[in-house]
Amino acid sequence: MSSPRSSRPTALFAALGDQTRLRLVSRLCDRGPMSITRLTAGSKVTRQAITKHLRVMQEAGLVRSARHGRESVWQLDQRRFEDARRYLDQISKQWDDALGRLRNFVEN
Repeated sequence: MSSPRSSRPTALFAALGDQTRLRLVSRLCDRGPMSITRLTAGSKVTRQAITKHLRVMQEAGLVRSARHGRESVWQLDQRRFEDARRYLDQISKQWDDALGRLRNFVEN
């Protein structure tokens, strides 16, 4: 279940505002659920750093983990990405409306 902090747009976009976390999102999106071992493979980022980034993303509701044997397997939570899309669509509409008002003001 989401914590009150994770439901805030600021937590969502702050978590996505880091290059390493965006790379993790990309890898999880492309390859599906992965262990920290697999997420770390081929990266110059340490396992501990990857774990820290995943915890930030988990707090924001972007990922969740499940134990599989000795490892945790991480996957994206699509609902939070749908939230992000809704926030961005809302902002886009607000900009379109503002530009429309400006155009009407300039033309009239």
